[in-house]
Amino acid sequence: MTDHQHGRPARPTENAMRRALRRARDGVALDVAEAAVLLQARGDDLVDLCASAARVRDAGLEAAGRPGVITYSKSVFIPLTRLCRDKCHYCTFATVPGKLRRAGHGMFMSPDEVLDIARRGAELGCKEALITLGDRPEDRWPEAREWLEAEGYDDTIAYVRAMAIRILEETGLLPHLNPGVMTWTDFQRLKPVAPSMGMMLETTATRLWSEPGGPHYGSPDKEPAVRLRVLEDAGRSSVPFTSGLLIGIGETYEERADSLFALRRVARAYHGIQELIMQNFRAKPDTAMRGMPDAELDELVATVAVARHIMGPSACLQAPPNLVAGEYARLIEAGIDDWGGVSPLTPDHVNPERPWPQIDELAERSAAAGFRLEERLCVYPEFVQRGEPWLDPRLLPHVRALADPETGLANADAPVVGHAWQEPDEGFTSTGRTDLHRTIDTEGRTADRRDDFDEVYGDWEALREAAVPGMVPSRIDADVKTALKQAADDPTRLTDDEALALLHADGPALDALTGIADELRRSVVGDDVTYIVTRNINFTNVCYTGCRFCAFAQRRTDADAYTLSLDQVADRAEQAWEVGAVEVCMQGGIHPDLPGTAYFDIARAVKARVPGMHVHAFSPMEVVNGATRTGMSIREWLTAAKEAGLDSIPGTAAEILDDEVRWILTKGKLPTATWIEVVTTAHELGIRSSSTMMYGHVDQPRHWLGHLRTLARIQQETGGFTEFVTLPFIHTNAPVYLAGIARPGPTARDNRAVTAMARLLLHPHITNIQTSWVKLGAEGAAEMLRSGANDLGGTLMEETISRMAGSSYGSYRSIKDLVAIAEAAGRPAKPRTTLYGDVPDERMRAATASDGHLPELLPLLPD
Repeated sequence: MTDHQHGRPARPTENAMRRALRRARDGVALDVAEAAVLLQARGDDLVDLCASAARVRDAGLEAAGRPGVITYSKSVFIPLTRLCRDKCHYCTFATVPGKLRRAGHGMFMSPDEVLDIARRGAELGCKEALITLGDRPEDRWPEAREWLEAEGYDDTIAYVRAMAIRILEETGLLPHLNPGVMTWTDFQRLKPVAPSMGMMLETTATRLWSEPGGPHYGSPDKEPAVRLRVLEDAGRSSVPFTSGLLIGIGETYEERADSLFALRRVARAYHGIQELIMQNFRAKPDTAMRGMPDAELDELVATVAVARHIMGPSACLQAPPNLVAGEYARLIEAGIDDWGGVSPLTPDHVNPERPWPQIDELAERSAAAGFRLEERLCVYPEFVQRGEPWLDPRLLPHVRALADPETGLANADAPVVGHAWQEPDEGFTSTGRTDLHRTIDTEGRTADRRDDFDEVYGDWEALREAAVPGMVPSRIDADVKTALKQAADDPTRLTDDEALALLHADGPALDALTGIADELRRSVVGDDVTYIVTRNINFTNVCYTGCRFCAFAQRRTDADAYTLSLDQVADRAEQAWEVGAVEVCMQGGIHPDLPGTAYFDIARAVKARVPGMHVHAFSPMEVVNGATRTGMSIREWLTAAKEAGLDSIPGTAAEILDDEVRWILTKGKLPTATWIEVVTTAHELGIRSSSTMMYGHVDQPRHWLGHLRTLARIQQETGGFTEFVTLPFIHTNAPVYLAGIARPGPTARDNRAVTAMARLLLHPHITNIQTSWVKLGAEGAAEMLRSGANDLGGTLMEETISRMAGSSYGSYRSIKDLVAIAEAAGRPAKPRTTLYGDVPDERMRAATASDGHLPELLPLLPD
């Protein structure tokens, strides 16, 4: 191991080694410095280290119910393309278009070539199709882009998805996908077609990527921060994921230790790392690093042992058997419990000079070390047994066909044959507590939390640590009086420092701020307080996304779970029309059994029953879910939704448009950039949207400022937002509050400051500021009308999301109620449409005639 600046690093002292070994033996948590010392253990010290690591491994296998078992996956290796946009200095896998042409190969393997390998693998009893390829080759090579376009694929990920489906349907093998760096959206696209995916972290040593001459220099996808983000997105998306280290490429022992701790942090936070590979560097001819020495076996053995101590007994550790020259026993002694994928058919295309061992030989060597070799699937048994949300419902039949139901390992005798891959059959079937919209106000929810509270949201302790930095208040440097003067003179010229000072205003300064905002409101939109006669229809609350602020989502087996049929959705829309509604607002959970086209069916059902109803539906998260499930782009999906009857979309799922806060609040929701992509694409297609901000949880005023600036910028570009809606966090039943992480919602000061600053910071781009009576009550809403707001939202008729969270302000307000709130603020009230137009006389007469006398199905509040 060579230090990059000072030659050979100093060996640790005997005392440091002795102390670190003792802590490892005693099971005491190691730190980075101690791990770096142990990585240098050799001779008797290495024997000592391996012995304690093996004990940790054995305890984990015992707890998992497979003592004395070492696993492997019987696989075929499919190099879908060897083109890559990166230039790693040790790689012989990646090549250039000219070499492929001279060898008679296409830019990508053809479907026939892919399926030929997969079919032959199935005949040999293989159960995994390892699909490996270079990172986004179309970004570097025009030939790759031309091939994809000629074959009808938008990008490489689309081709990977298509091939995975054909492998599932035509051969029965389970795809394990290694397409390199993936975005959050890529995970949503690929999760329905592959039970597991992977990408090596390799190292967290940024200098190996950023400095000329480094092994990753010139390779955009090898930036450690980018790769760590991929691992986190996999966890957020509940994808069983394989990662690991490549050792001996120039990193120091401290850097290697830091890499292991980075992997542990991700594993703890999301519980989605299914295995870690410790791979030793092997120099290859015709590469820039051909003269660099191979990582010695002792280096690998020590790294495996230290990884075992850091990752703990439940981790699955693998070392490739073809890279250790038959020294299998030493790796077993160091704490591995898996040999990885071994193919009886295809070579290791990344290390073609190192053939796979024969499976019989691997079994014999494992037995000699006291272990029984057993076959697993590409997805590890723990995830097979967990099922949802880790395995998409479309994959469950494929996985179950090959898995031992008792252990989750492979059923060695299972026939490997293709099965249809398709959208779930269930569609819209009325199930569960479908009267929740009514009984939530009378009977309440069954329990304050989901049954899987301790698992579905990730690791609460790791989340507490991650939440701390974001909750530290900002230092306020600007003078509040100066900021108030600027706000009164010209709010568009407020600096960030001045805006932040005003977001912290209190007492007389807050009174002055709300007065300025109220005066601006009067000059821009007048005194009318607008409202809309609408009905909320939450068509399902079954959801496995894992938003930590959400008390609405349920598992399909929970007592409060429900899904409406299409007829029930249409019935509620028709009833709303009969009592004067001009809009239905429809949103639901991300139900794993509903196909991506279900949203189109919902819109069509409403329009067929009530052609004149405005369909305001489907949050950006639902849009992405629909697009990824159907394989359509966001633009294509929104276009199809508009054709089906979608008129506008709610700008919910925004929460806080800052990923620092976002990844505390949500486990698997879309990132900020994707939310922005959805709403801007919708606006470009003529689909208007609202905009929202949920605040008062783990956020600070600086996050509110960034959020409002982002919305203003989008509105300047698209003009597509109809209004901005303030959404105070309802804490009572919110998981992130029950876990002791979030604060109990915003204060009255927060609500006034946010409303006033929304009016000022969004001026003159977004002119309608809406307050939420369902979250603040009548008095609170009236106060916001005096602080810059001009809109009360809707009558709702039913409201389940806030009520499940613990809001105590009911689910319905009559027109008279909304008029009374406006009058309490000293203002007149006026009905509006979704797009803030005038309401037809016929609709106004129907609403007035029915006001307070709603049909039985609608939730009535007691007098």
